[in-house]
Amino acid sequence: MILLADSGSTKTEWAVVDNGGQARRILTKGINPVYQTEEEITQAITAELLPQLDGQTVFEALHFYGSGCLPHNTPVVARALTARLHVRGTVEVTTDILGAARSLCGRERGIACILGTGSNSCLYDGESIVENVSPLGFILGDEGSGASLGKQLVGDLLKNQLADGLKAAFFEEFRLTPADIIERVYRRPFPNRFLASLSPFLAGHLDDEGIRQLARDSFKAFICRNVMQYTGYRECTVHFTGSIAYHYRELLQEAASETGLHIGRVTQSPMEGLIRYHS
Repeated sequence: MILLADSGSTKTEWAVVDNGGQARRILTKGINPVYQTEEEITQAITAELLPQLDGQTVFEALHFYGSGCLPHNTPVVARALTARLHVRGTVEVTTDILGAARSLCGRERGIACILGTGSNSCLYDGESIVENVSPLGFILGDEGSGASLGKQLVGDLLKNQLADGLKAAFFEEFRLTPADIIERVYRRPFPNRFLASLSPFLAGHLDDEGIRQLARDSFKAFICRNVMQYTGYRECTVHFTGSIAYHYRELLQEAASETGLHIGRVTQSPMEGLIRYHS
């Protein structure tokens, strides 16, 4: 048995894979060492993952692909995982963008992109990442992500840039006040999760040209500020994974067409591709 994990800031998708490639899937909250300590990650694994493993805690290998998993903090995640799980062989903790590349491109060259709560991208040569534009997080970057879309939405909302009907519909749907929004963004943990949770409002109101333009411009910004920096990007197929990419794929295609990109695969989750890759 091997254990695979794809973790964003909002959720972690796990797969227990047997020798035949059959997988059992498990969902827990997101694990991100940028926002969580080793102790908090260990507690999350104990409380959320272990009860769903039904006593299966010994694995031949573990591959954890996570948002925020950079060389300086991957040991934190590895220690938290192996404190509760016994792994006989490989323990790999690495960035979610390598997981996306392996899932989307397999062993072929391409550009792999994540559009979920956050965003990221890379140029992949079929084995490893050869170029990566730093996503910079939702304050400085993360263009095209759920957090970025949510941030733009509430910014326009609170600055009275939305039509009155849309403003009223937003407050009716989410039961939030302007003070609630400020509290959630500036004073509570995981403001990126909160902002991303508001982005479905955009998907539900794409008949409004202002909303549609906001989303399309965010995807064009992602392409221009990230994808178009890669060597030979016009000759590469550009693949996408993540909930935002999947649910806004029509607008994403429009943005790609306007910037001359060729889009390949668009998947909601990288897990199916990762199961194939590791099987």
